[in-house]
Amino acid sequence: MSAQDSLPVNFGVVVFPTFQALDVFGPLDALNILSRRHGMNLSIIAKSLEPVSTKYGDPSLNPFNSNFGESIVPTHDFTTAPPLDVLLVPGGFGTRADDIDPLINFVRETYPNLKYILTVCTGSWLAARAGILDGKRATSNKSAWDGVKAVGPNVKWVSHARWVIDGNTWTSSGVSAGTDMMLAWIEEVFGKEDAAECTRVMEYQRHLDPNDDPFADMYNLPREG
Repeated sequence: MSAQDSLPVNFGVVVFPTFQALDVFGPLDALNILSRRHGMNLSIIAKSLEPVSTKYGDPSLNPFNSNFGESIVPTHDFTTAPPLDVLLVPGGFGTRADDIDPLINFVRETYPNLKYILTVCTGSWLAARAGILDGKRATSNKSAWDGVKAVGPNVKWVSHARWVIDGNTWTSSGVSAGTDMMLAWIEEVFGKEDAAECTRVMEYQRHLDPNDDPFADMYNLPREG
């Protein structure tokens, strides 16, 4: 088997109402560019095949009743999703929804057959609730850090990290950190040349140090002992 043959091919991203847009589209844009250099497939997976919106439906999150949001159209639901090599799990206020359990079950059942799982922001909360981060190091959004122990009491949460790697699990801090994590993952798995090309085309200035997270200091988060 050649090195090319061993690379991940089948990618999936799970979406849910009120997902954070950049959590999805930042990492996917890097993968869009990567797909010009490698054979890759993408599945967009949700509870149903109805369009899924970023719009804030909860009045407490949308006090001015703004009709503002973007929708993405799933290609598969949780029962029809194909076998995957890589799964991307975004965050957003929808991770706190009461009806998120089917997605958590999908992550739990899919994980054993994945080569990699990557979470952005509070997407790590979903992975933690699925039990797949137990005993592992992980990070999450710093503005919501107070919630990590409740969703993942057995996770080794790392406050001062922009992203964390533990085996085949990659977790990032909030929102824009997901793009840095994805570019680091591309460099690790596909190589420096591919990561540099994605970065160049995106005209993106990368954070290269996974341990440098200015938002941890902004929120005065203590370091773990």
